[in-house]
Amino acid sequence: MDCLQRPTSARWGALAIFALASFASAGCLRQGPAVGAEPVESASVQTESTAADSDAYFGEPPVGLEPYLFAPGVLSLDDRYEYGIAVSRDGREIFFGVDTGQRAEIRFSEFSDGRWSPDRPLIPGAAFSFNDPFLSEDEKRLYFISDAVVDGEGRKQDHDIWYVERTAEGWSNPIHGGAVLNTEFDEYFVSLTDEGTLYFGSNRPADSASGEAAGFDLYAAPSASDGFAPAKRLPAALNTEHYEADVFVAPDESYVIFCSIRPEGLGRGDLYISFRQPDGDWSPAKSMGDQINTDGHELCPFVSRDGRFFFYTCNEDIYWVDAKLLESYRE
Repeated sequence: MDCLQRPTSARWGALAIFALASFASAGCLRQGPAVGAEPVESASVQTESTAADSDAYFGEPPVGLEPYLFAPGVLSLDDRYEYGIAVSRDGREIFFGVDTGQRAEIRFSEFSDGRWSPDRPLIPGAAFSFNDPFLSEDEKRLYFISDAVVDGEGRKQDHDIWYVERTAEGWSNPIHGGAVLNTEFDEYFVSLTDEGTLYFGSNRPADSASGEAAGFDLYAAPSASDGFAPAKRLPAALNTEHYEADVFVAPDESYVIFCSIRPEGLGRGDLYISFRQPDGDWSPAKSMGDQINTDGHELCPFVSRDGRFFFYTCNEDIYWVDAKLLESYRE
């Protein structure tokens, strides 16, 4: 999560610099279609097998081209702030962030024996914030960000990239992502391609010699034999002098969706999309307009691994829409 009013426990000092002075609360479209109702338009053709629709995605009926609140009363609750969803390839594991009031935590739910388990913390009893989950391509790692202290002493002032590894007994203890990815500045919201390139946002200095925090921009760190190569700032078609973070990259790197706070935006933060061109360049990022954005704040984009559904956060809840909508933004 990176735009709007992210949980107060997660990276708000930096974000306050970029937020607009006033907040116009906005409803984010509808609560959801009735169970058993026909979607507005039929969902995209699946490119990979998933659990049956009655099992996957919390049993919600597929949505069409109009966004709806995701799993109201089950995952999206009136009395808590949810954001930053990640869904497993088969649709039977869901991870998302929650603001507890004291810190941010990752919660998860699993589908088993015909029902979803009550969501519970991934890292119980944590003293630090953990949020913005993302599964690796083989789903053996879950990446996230945290303000946890690497040496166990004191409290960090910036967020780094961490991960846990899947084991026969469950998930490992948190593992720091290392100095190649992380700096003394903030690293936010990771996303991975099939080739292992890791996209993320950071306010690290564009000029490393300056030593001062910069505006948040988007970066990509290619996969390397020993982990990751040093990250490079993405081009001007995506990054501006304004705030850019919360980047989701398509597994084949054909498009990116991210949050930005720009003067022409509709609210406190909007979602933008850019497509990879035949020459390898990125198209100039385009606002997703009032089909997605409101006078509130949109952040934390995610597209399900089967390519069917686009999820994002709005007004402290998670929404979803048929991912066919993304094609309407191509020039």
